This record gives sequence, structure tokens and C-alpha cells, in this order.
Amino acid sequence: MMHKFKLSLGAAALVIALPMLQGCVPAVIVGGAAVGVMSAHDRRSTGTQTDDESTEWKAASRVPAQYKDVSHLNFTSYNHIVLITGEVPSEEAKQAIGEAVGKIEGVRLVHNETTIGPLSSLGSRSTDSYIDSKVKARLVDSNQISANHIKVVTEKAVTHLMGIVTEREAKVAVAVARTTDGVRKVINVMEVLPDADVRRIDNQALGARTPPPATAPVETR
Repeated sequence: MMHKFKLSLGAAALVIALPMLQGCVPAVIVGGAAVGVMSAHDRRSTGTQTDDESTEWKAASRVPAQYKDVSHLNFTSYNHIVLITGEVPSEEAKQAIGEAVGKIEGVRLVHNETTIGPLSSLGSRSTDSYIDSKVKARLVDSNQISANHIKVVTEKAVTHLMGIVTEREAKVAVAVARTTDGVRKVINVMEVLPDADVRRIDNQALGARTPPPATAPVETR
């Protein structure tokens, strides 16, 4: 319960702060910019985490100039797979933005989930952030999956899930998100791997975090 309280409190603060920042909210947002801290429990390597953060910034800079001021875009990269969410003015804009992101070096796949229509309001965006925090808190409370392995991105109450997971973990994450208050729809873009592959990744990560044993001093006479 403590985890949920902390997350919800942070989201509530965001809801209060956003209206005061109305003139300062950028039209293009990258998924890792607000955190800037790489998780030691992430199933991606440190190098891949760095690449993903770089890809998000590159994606924001690749938006064609004619669409920058008339679109609201979020770029989230996870294991070289990019999710684009937000609102664009036309199908042509959606395709152009998706193609530009797909040309970034290292990007394996692009999920372009942008919608065509008016830009979301600040109130809607703050609600989406609150939903993100609730989903993450409920993942923690479920005790069935590590919330560090799931990236949650909500846009207009549609929650997108990213991550490197087993089939069981994917089902748990979808079930948790789908039953979270305020979520209208869940879109699963998680990368599902065989259990053995995920165990190998976890064991490698655990080994990387375990310091080598100290060398015993050599006794001399």
C-alpha cells in the first residue's frame, strides 16, 4: 500500500502543477526525458537503455517541420522498438512521422499508435499520467510481476504496455491494466520471449550486479 500511496501522491501533484505550466508544455515528449535514471533491474542492457533514450530524442528531432506545431507526440523506445502516441492532423502526417522514426539507426520496429484529430487537453494528459501511476502501483501490488519490467504509456485513457516479458507476465500485465480504473483500452506491444530466454536475461543481469568475491590475501613467511 505504501508504494501505491507514493505513486498516487506524485501523480496528484502533477495534476495540480500542469495547469500552471500551460504555456510551457512541449508538443513533443520523449519517454525517458522525465526520469533520466536507468534502472538496475531493467532487462535491457545498460547500452540498450542508453540507445533507447537517444532514439527518443532523435525521434523528436525527426518530426517533419510542417507537423511539429500541429501535433502532440510522445516517443517511447524500449529495446529498439519505438512506440509513437499522441494526435496528428492527418493520415499523411501520421505516415510521414512513422517513416521518419523508422529510418533512425538501430530502430527495429515502430508501433505508430497516433490518432487523427484535435490535440488532447492538458487535463486529459494529466489524467493519463495519473492512470500510468495507478497501473504501475497495481503491478507492484499484484506481486506477480516486477513493475520494472513493464513500460506504461497512456494516451486518452488508452494504455500501452511495453517490455521484455514471458507469456505469463504479459497476461498478468494486461489483466492488471485492463482492470485499472480509468483505463478505456489496453494495447499490448510487449516483446514476449520464451521462459528460458527471460531467465537467462535475468541471470545475466543478476550476475552483472553481483560484485566479484574478494581475493584472499596471500600469506607469506
